[in-house]
This record gives sequence, structure tokens and C-alpha cells, in this order.
Amino acid sequence: MSFAMTTQQVRARTKTVTRRVGWKDLPRRTWVQPVVKGQGLKRGESVEKIGGPIRIVNIRRERLDALLEDETYGRAEVIAEGFPDMTPAEFLAMFCQHNDCKPSTRVTRIEFEYTETK
Repeated sequence: MSFAMTTQQVRARTKTVTRRVGWKDLPRRTWVQPVVKGQGLKRGESVEKIGGPIRIVNIRRERLDALLEDETYGRAEVIAEGFPDMTPAEFLAMFCQHNDCKPSTRVTRIEFEYTETK
């Protein structure tokens, strides 16, 4: 699983939730290897792993704008996404811009845990 935009947060283990436009069929308890970039590698480039595997502990579909409906939920989610200095509205705008989607888009919310000690 690529964490190109949040490599620093995964390395620091401050991120425990990620939202994806795809990944609808990812089963719970799956082990996934975080990488900096998984696609679009140029000739000679290789996948750079970020630490060890992570374990998926919860997965569900929800609208992105759910972050704005409940201030407490939205704030906690933005922190779990690794952006403690952003507001939910700022995170939503950034996510939509980078993923070419709208606030009403249903995304996959993936909660994970780190499996190896630092």
C-alpha cells in the first residue's frame, strides 16, 4: 500500500487511518506492506518499503464529508490520518484535490496497526 503523501507520518507511526477511493474488498486482519510509491516507478527504480507490515484492523465505506458532520469525529480522524495541524475542512479539500473527487464521494476508511516494534 502506497503512502507517497504520508511517508513521514507512517515512518513516525503517527498515522493509523487512511482513506482510499478504491480498496473496497480489503479484508480485515490482512497484512499489508507500506511503501513510499508502488506504481509509476521509472526504469531502475524499486519499491521502497516503510518499516514492516501493517495489520488492517477495521475497514468501512463512508462519505468523505462525514468528517464535517461531527466536529469531534472529524478532528479525531484528521489526527489519525497524521495531520494534527489541519482542520477537517482543510484535510477534505486536500484529499479531494489529490484524488480528483468530491466531498460527497464514498471512500474506504482503513484503520491499521503497526506490527513491529521500533
